Amino acid sequence: MTAPSPSPFPSPERARLASALREFKDRTGLSLAGLAAKTTFSKSSWDRYLNGRTLPPREAVRELCRLAGEPEGRCLALWEIAESEGSGRAEPAPPPEPAPAPAEQRTPLEQNSAHRRATLAAVLAAVSAVILGAVAAVALLLPGRDGGPGAAPAPSTTGPRCQGAVCEGKSPMHMKCAASPQTLAAYRTATGAWLELRYSHECGTSWARMWGTRIGDRLEMSAARHRGAADGRVRSVRIEDGVDADSYVYTPMTAAGPGSVVRACFDPAAGGGEECFDSRVAR
Repeated sequence: MTAPSPSPFPSPERARLASALREFKDRTGLSLAGLAAKTTFSKSSWDRYLNGRTLPPREAVRELCRLAGEPEGRCLALWEIAESEGSGRAEPAPPPEPAPAPAEQRTPLEQNSAHRRATLAAVLAAVSAVILGAVAAVALLLPGRDGGPGAAPAPSTTGPRCQGAVCEGKSPMHMKCAASPQTLAAYRTATGAWLELRYSHECGTSWARMWGTRIGDRLEMSAARHRGAADGRVRSVRIEDGVDADSYVYTPMTAAGPGSVVRACFDPAAGGGEECFDSRVAR
């Protein structure tokens, strides 16, 4: 008998992994060619991994997560589930335990053993109840707990990793400030490159990004209290190679707040003069 052909559709576990990997790829701003240049896996391999046609190797998942600034634990947990399902390593359901013999059919030794087990279980349950009650009472009396004086919210594990001056000079992607930023202004240069000024209310920072660029193009940005002021730090980035030219490229962040004027200047490698534009963060 001919063996059935494998299903052309990925399992739900693999589909979930592929969806997460596409999200991470979008976060990097890299094309398939850019991913191939930044990792040890080819463009065609990434195409298969991101569309769920092939389960990626563990190292491919790690490399993409590193580029996206995603904690490795979540990525590898998704991969482990998908890999286990695909290889048949998922744990089978344990066989049902045989039902105990009726009491009247047990030997005296079996009856004594069952009695001791029941007694031990009752003692352990009572001790556990006492311990849990004591822990709950202490938790309620500790200052700073939920509902008590001085209570502070638990730190978020999914939100931005910095705010304000702490973000100064850092990557908006790695610090998770680029999750839902506001576009303050967009600009098309004479060479055809696109520029955007971005602002994150959660992080209290601004940055600029460019795409459709050429090797050697340079972008600078700063934030000041008002137009014409020179009190902002200048952050810059340069297109170093073809991978950069094929991707979104971001300047580091600078602290900014409502009312700040954010300014960007583009210096094309082909010459033609600097092009600048600015926008104000709404109050």
